[in-house]
Amino acid sequence: MSCAVALANLAILENEDLCGNVLAHEGQFQNMLKSLLDIPIVGDVRGDGYFWAIELVRDQQTKAEFSSAETEHLIRGFLSPRLFEEGLICRTDDRGEPVIQLSPPLIAGPAEFEYIERVLRSVLTAAAEQLL
Repeated sequence: MSCAVALANLAILENEDLCGNVLAHEGQFQNMLKSLLDIPIVGDVRGDGYFWAIELVRDQQTKAEFSSAETEHLIRGFLSPRLFEEGLICRTDDRGEPVIQLSPPLIAGPAEFEYIERVLRSVLTAAAEQLL
């Protein structure tokens, strides 16, 4: 049964050209995410295709890090609940520098990118105002 499900998934990927959709739109997704670098706590945006991370820092110029308490508040106390409330499900992680990891569905395109940008900009700006 599981092999049949896997084969059906592979058929969907191929028949609906989902990888082609990612290739056609990955540049636009990247540009949208890089536009968030004007927010003071966004230190770096990196990734490929539809898998990206936004690194958060105390100071963009020096790449100064948040303290452990600030990171805890930022990730678990502010970003995770606020992003979820706004309808954006993404992963926040603090195993190194705090990051927001994004991986939209392979069918995503410009309309979804606008929504993602609007939510991220609003929530990250509010976080920057609160922390800085």
